[in-house]
Amino acid sequence: MPVQDYLDSARREFAYYRGLGEKTFAQLTDDADFFRVPAPGSNSIAVIVKHLHGNMLSRWTDFLTTDGEKPWRQRDREFEDDLTSRAEVERLWREGWECLLGALAPLGPADLDRIVTIRTEPHSVAQAIARQLAHVPYHVGQIVLLGKMFRGEQFQSLSIPRGGSDAFNRGKGVSSPHSPSAAGRAG
Repeated sequence: MPVQDYLDSARREFAYYRGLGEKTFAQLTDDADFFRVPAPGSNSIAVIVKHLHGNMLSRWTDFLTTDGEKPWRQRDREFEDDLTSRAEVERLWREGWECLLGALAPLGPADLDRIVTIRTEPHSVAQAIARQLAHVPYHVGQIVLLGKMFRGEQFQSLSIPRGGSDAFNRGKGVSSPHSPSAAGRAG
């Protein structure tokens, strides 16, 4: 994959996951859902957002010049359930994403082999991006799952809804193995 394609792809993936979180937030009609803890030892959406915020600010502030684990980060505090409003949660979400995407914006192909550190461990810029592309979707998936749990049948799918694969594939011009034309070709 050409290196510019890698950067463009990473930017698109981050934007996609940001959108999944925001589409989930939009479906939460009860602000209390941001603060609900589904089971002992688990995190609310607010706590997950607070953690992502701290992680993104730490990793992406002065990305190319300072260690990704900033001395001012208080990671353990990110898991304290002390946010009180939906607006506060959404503000932290925006700030984290603005920091991450702002740091990615000026990067070019020549930057991908540069070395940055995270907790003093050296990473190429490409590796640091890949690391974040594993971390962020993990937590966004948790947010989406919580949104689905809290909204139940009222949650509108953010991907291909159940039972909708054939229609989706037809819309993309892909023949389904279950369609009549494909069945005639089978076996």
